[in-house]
Amino acid sequence: MNELINWILEQGRDSDDLGAIVKGLSERLVAQGIPLCRTTLGMPTIDPSAALLRFIWSRDEGLESAALSPEDSYGAEFQRSPMHDMLERNLLGESWKLEDPEVVRRFVLFEELRAVGVTEYALRFVPFSKGRTALKGAMLAMATDRPGGFTDGEFEAVERILPALSVVAYRIGLSHAATETLGAYLGPQTGAHVLQGMIRRGDSQVISAALLLADLRGFTALVDSNPGTEVVGWLNQHLECIGDAVTEHGGEVLKFLGDGLLAVFPSERVGAERACHEALSAAVDACGRNTALNARRATEGGPALGLSIALHFGDVIYGNIGTTRRLDFTVVGPAVNEVSRMETLGKALGRALLLSQSIAHRCGRPVLSLGPHKLRGTSGMREMFALG
Repeated sequence: MNELINWILEQGRDSDDLGAIVKGLSERLVAQGIPLCRTTLGMPTIDPSAALLRFIWSRDEGLESAALSPEDSYGAEFQRSPMHDMLERNLLGESWKLEDPEVVRRFVLFEELRAVGVTEYALRFVPFSKGRTALKGAMLAMATDRPGGFTDGEFEAVERILPALSVVAYRIGLSHAATETLGAYLGPQTGAHVLQGMIRRGDSQVISAALLLADLRGFTALVDSNPGTEVVGWLNQHLECIGDAVTEHGGEVLKFLGDGLLAVFPSERVGAERACHEALSAAVDACGRNTALNARRATEGGPALGLSIALHFGDVIYGNIGTTRRLDFTVVGPAVNEVSRMETLGKALGRALLLSQSIAHRCGRPVLSLGPHKLRGTSGMREMFALG
């Protein structure tokens, strides 16, 4: 087993693919004479869209992996599972002989496993940390279809590898949590920069990007006249309309600004024209989704919130600002100031979508000049555009 432990540690050092490790571990245990027909590893994660990562290796079907929602992970099915039963009794491990009809009747899962020939099902809780994170441990399940099930010696062999598996699963779990959490709070591209070490105040670079600034109209009045919990729910629905449109067109939501957001479409990889085209497409898409949301809500007697979007293209400083211990990864510069002033002007002009000259000349769509306008805090006049 020492060779297998070394393999687990080496794989855990070099790879973040926990599924591949589960598959390789299962196959190696079978090669050493342990008659596995199925291995399952379930590990909690810190991810806004998932609560559990699950990897299932089957001798006949190979590896399957899934990220499960909180409902699927800890809902009614889990409450009736042997895993829940074992944890409720504060046990770190248990096994069940499924050739006994009385045992099979205890859980629906056992009936399903017995129907495909499983003779014994074993669970082991693999602990990680003591309260430092939500990643408290993983659950390892192993099944065999050999008559009579596992032997005591086979269990002892498997338990020898659990400490190594615990270290590896914890390391990969933390890496996944860091990536997904930073992606959720900063955006996937910005989160990647942070993980690569761009974490000191002043770390920054000048980039050319299309900027999208969106703001919801009527939100302040809504806050004043409705319960806070309802307002937050409505706000999230509108921000999802905008944010999903941005993401699907290759942009990144850089920050939420109360009832609005700032998004960037960097031109480094796709070119200025493509970045501007995608930013405009995202804006049009967001407006359409917001209109559809308002229409659905109107049928329920709910409030409608208008949407104001400004688009601009220019050079910005992309990086960290703030204090030594509290940083914000953002964009700053004249282009950011201008798009902010444009959004205010768009409301004054009654325009849901306002384009700067730098966007209008690059977006590849027919546009209509609205003439020169003064933007507060800027020198000179700026020609504004709308879609033609």
